[in-house]
Amino acid sequence: MKQITKRMKADSFRMAALSEDTRNKILLAVKEALLENREAIFAANRQDMENAKANNIPSPVMKRLLFDEHKLKTVADGIDQLIGLEDPINRVVLEREMDAGLLLKRVTCPIGVIGIIFESRPDALIQISSLCIKSGNCAVLKGGSETVNTNRILFETIYKAAVENGAPENCMYQAQAHSEIDELLDCYGSVDLIIPRGSNAFVQYIMNHTRIPVMGHADGICHTYIHKEADLDMACRILVDAKTQYTAACNATETLLIDRAVAKEALKVFLPVMKENHVVLRGTMEVSDLLKQIGAEGMDEDSLIREEDDFATEYLDLILSVKLVDGVEEAIRHINTYGSHHTDAIITNDKESAELFLQQVDSAGCYVNCSTRFSDGFRYGFGAEVGISTSKLHARGPVGLEGLTTYKYKLYGSGQTVEEYANGSKQFHFKDL
Repeated sequence: MKQITKRMKADSFRMAALSEDTRNKILLAVKEALLENREAIFAANRQDMENAKANNIPSPVMKRLLFDEHKLKTVADGIDQLIGLEDPINRVVLEREMDAGLLLKRVTCPIGVIGIIFESRPDALIQISSLCIKSGNCAVLKGGSETVNTNRILFETIYKAAVENGAPENCMYQAQAHSEIDELLDCYGSVDLIIPRGSNAFVQYIMNHTRIPVMGHADGICHTYIHKEADLDMACRILVDAKTQYTAACNATETLLIDRAVAKEALKVFLPVMKENHVVLRGTMEVSDLLKQIGAEGMDEDSLIREEDDFATEYLDLILSVKLVDGVEEAIRHINTYGSHHTDAIITNDKESAELFLQQVDSAGCYVNCSTRFSDGFRYGFGAEVGISTSKLHARGPVGLEGLTTYKYKLYGSGQTVEEYANGSKQFHFKDL
């Protein structure tokens, strides 16, 4: 792996130098190759799905494994969107004349070699590869073993199209053996960034076993908070979408917070719809008692939440934690304590409460009157994403093209030396152009 990433590092400078037209031509060729190879790709995915079913893979993971016509169309549309986006590299974001004949520019550039270790989603491999091509980065890709067949044919298709259309030979590499993860983590100096997508324990393992910078998120413990001034019918529609539209996604709502002032009325509206969508509620004893008051069944022993730490649970299933709070400030405290700083929403018609929520919730995505499921690079117009970052350094939220670039300073002189400014014979005059 060290030799592979060293070769990739050497080619990363060639990758960064590709023109925007060449990178867009590569992306178009990738899309066309994927569409042409659709039947072979679907056949490989059916094999993975059969193997997963035989190995009793959980239902939420099975949903991620599936790669069908719908997902192919989605990734193809994403590539088209990427092609149409402004070039993320070689953009001048600062131009300053420090003195006559001394010009400073800050210019965006690729990060270099990025290692992405992602969960069992074949479409993620396409999105990540496409984003790296558009942003001029080289990529080491390691997908889950559950999609080994799908990932293999997807990678071969993308790599062949990329190299045939101008990308350097070492523009990307597919790691397939589990042992290669630890080898990759040891490639400090030739790999510039690691982006892990997986469980909390997995992300923590990555962070603790490498000197390479790591960007990503560990959990998706997202909240929907029903304020006392909420339109409950609208809140119900949003909640159903946030919980059930794609239950296995990291931006699906896992905890429902309801103002005590409207809790009984809200539960009367929500409960039938939750049952209709097969959502199981887990709540405090207070929630259980309130359900009994409205004529519903209370929580059984297994569904009662007795410890506050139980709210720090990512289900990725049709299970929803429920808690009552006294107003927006208590909701904010709960979210900042037990959430994962991913995406959280308030449902309210009160603008002041909405603004307080947006200002004080310490999450990458803070929403008003809409589903947490909107937290997605494609929906943000980024073309796609390599993942969601809950970090506050470099990139936050859905990481698209901008998050895969850094910048360098370019200084154009005409014979100046620092001594001239140190001894006072010359003065900086700093003029932004």
